[in-house]
Amino acid sequence: MHIVDISALYSPTGGGIRTYTRRKLQTAQRFGHSLTVVAPGNDAADDMVAPGGRLLTIKSPHFPLDKSYCYFESDAIIRRLLNELKPDFVEASSPWGSSTSVAEWPGRAPRALIMHADPLTAWAYRWFERVAKRETIDRGFDWFWRHLRRMDASYDAIISASNNLSDRLVAGGLQRVHTIPMGVEPGFFSPALRDPALRARLLARCNLPETATLLVGVGRFSPEKRWPMVIEGATAAGVRRPLGLVIIGDGHARRRVVRAADNNPHILLLAPLGGREEMAQVLASADLLLHGSSAETYGMTPAEARASGLPIIVPDDGAAIDQLTPGAGLAYSAGDPARMADTIVAAIDSLPALRAGALADAGNVQEMDRHFAELFALYESLVTAPVAARAA
Repeated sequence: MHIVDISALYSPTGGGIRTYTRRKLQTAQRFGHSLTVVAPGNDAADDMVAPGGRLLTIKSPHFPLDKSYCYFESDAIIRRLLNELKPDFVEASSPWGSSTSVAEWPGRAPRALIMHADPLTAWAYRWFERVAKRETIDRGFDWFWRHLRRMDASYDAIISASNNLSDRLVAGGLQRVHTIPMGVEPGFFSPALRDPALRARLLARCNLPETATLLVGVGRFSPEKRWPMVIEGATAAGVRRPLGLVIIGDGHARRRVVRAADNNPHILLLAPLGGREEMAQVLASADLLLHGSSAETYGMTPAEARASGLPIIVPDDGAAIDQLTPGAGLAYSAGDPARMADTIVAAIDSLPALRAGALADAGNVQEMDRHFAELFALYESLVTAPVAARAA
């Protein structure tokens, strides 16, 4: 089966989607398929990432709010490419314009929309959560729910990696939702990578001794990641317990993050690390993962932390809560830095028990290849018996 992924959210400097896409390209042939990922980019390129895995980049305009990303310039480009590539199955990975282009392509191939983005949580809920209930916000953004229901009627499957997101999609009227959790890359993350010397160096860079607690946060510097709130919560907790916070990332909201951390000598901002091995070692060597975003569609960083034996502190809303195992971390009220601070203090006070729970849980984290096995099996069934009714 030849699968074509119209991947509007892929960026070579991206985080979770980049990791997911590259792994899928590397493993498609092992499951008996060929995969072509079509992505907008700075330049045109045609890269055979692995046997059966092709990354086709289309020179495209930059997204105005984040120069790390580009967007397809027109529906005609997507339709032309699908006609040329002649897929047996089509994926769209963005709920925005490219999903409509794929839905309206007149080809016979069945298709799936993968919810790699949760725009309502990333923007609408975050903007208006202090003044309105979520049900009220949903009514104000009913145009987006109508769009999703149209996509649901046009696609054979809507793929969600999170129980939280799947439940909201079903409650919003979608009928073809399949929950297939993603998982972590195999062979990278392990508690055995813990390095006390690395931990001591990071704490020293936070102007703290080894007796302090080392928290780590990982992710793109963009508003939906809520890094200023994370910094506020950690700073408040730091008044009560000695702690250092290392945040690894970069992005278009960097100035806001730098400004939020400016007056705290115990917060260290690091650029994205050079390799997955370095990230795995940092996660294994820290004491707690601190996560702020409730707009995740899977929660890859919390999953990687779990696989590293690292206790996690996550919001009680969004996909990250799916990664919370009782006894291996704690949750706080999403968007509330004061509750986050209280939760950090509680986690530090019970750290030996949480660490033991996290170490026991590390081997239970699903690997990403299991996700692909389930995903491709679903696609095979839909090629045999497509669901959506489409014109010839």
